[in-house]
Amino acid sequence: MSVRVLVVDDSAFMRKAISMMLGDDPEIEVVGTARDGIDAIEKVKLLHPDLMTLDVEMPRMDGITALKKIMKENPLPVLMVSSLTVEGARATIDALSAGAVDFIPKQLSYVSLDITKIKDELVAKVKAIAKNKLRAYSRPYTNRVSALKRPSLLKMNAAQIVTIGISTGGPFSLQKVVPALPVDFPVPVAIVQHMPPQFTKSLADRLDSISRLEVCEAEDGMDLTRGKVYIAPGGLHMKFRRTGGIPKVVISKDPGDTLHRPSVDVMFSSANEVFEGRVLAAVMTGMGHDGLDGARLIKESGGKIIAQDEETSVVYGMPKSIVDAELADAILPLDAIASALTTALAPAIPVH
Repeated sequence: MSVRVLVVDDSAFMRKAISMMLGDDPEIEVVGTARDGIDAIEKVKLLHPDLMTLDVEMPRMDGITALKKIMKENPLPVLMVSSLTVEGARATIDALSAGAVDFIPKQLSYVSLDITKIKDELVAKVKAIAKNKLRAYSRPYTNRVSALKRPSLLKMNAAQIVTIGISTGGPFSLQKVVPALPVDFPVPVAIVQHMPPQFTKSLADRLDSISRLEVCEAEDGMDLTRGKVYIAPGGLHMKFRRTGGIPKVVISKDPGDTLHRPSVDVMFSSANEVFEGRVLAAVMTGMGHDGLDGARLIKESGGKIIAQDEETSVVYGMPKSIVDAELADAILPLDAIASALTTALAPAIPVH
């Protein structure tokens, strides 16, 4: 059964380019196109697509206004078509915060050397997102925990850092986790979110504005401070080192042979080395298996691993790899992760 897609853009070229890219795959059917937000709202009601690509800047009604209305009335997975600029990044984060699951770059051209890469990424994202038919982001979260692992197994008050790896569906999901962490959170939090440059700064600013903890885009040489959240900058790895016993952030292009930069594996393995296994890690929604190798190192050194559950993951790829490898100490729905992190790090209560 094919994935039915609605393509929304005010540019006739973009509508055609995206439609052609998607239509080349036998598992995807472009069921219609729309030229602005008003047209998109009507087409969603008429065609009932499985997924929609949505431009931000459009006449009559812009993409974010249309997105909010669609997510309220006829929720479905939405991929934003985004300009890779500071302004485009901010607008994209607004859209991802409003319920869009991911984005693709607007700089599409059939003379571009990147066109094949963009096409492959677009097709992969559409198919991976559509595969999760439960659409976790558009319905209330349950308060259940996995029967496979007890959250009590997470207890780790000796941990010195929390590391989070996340990809597709991340900006929306992080807004359910980071703002829920208490102001007295006892350790630094380091996050790798797969995103290009510009976007990670906008994401950090957004999370900082709605959280009790300070959230920043990490910079090379920063001290790692308890209760502060560091987001790896797009296009660069985030690692750690100690200088005079003080843990610090290292931002680097190396290694240069990773599939993703920033890489969850690179961050996890560095945290494991610098903090000698005293790491509490979470692997959340995303495509692929970035984080698996690093999680294995953390686990072998005595650290603990949380995997987001399938029901609340936009794409159950990264956390699934952790679960399948039997590395997860707890498998939790999105709305239980912040509480689990906080409880795991709470000081032990003396028994009298």
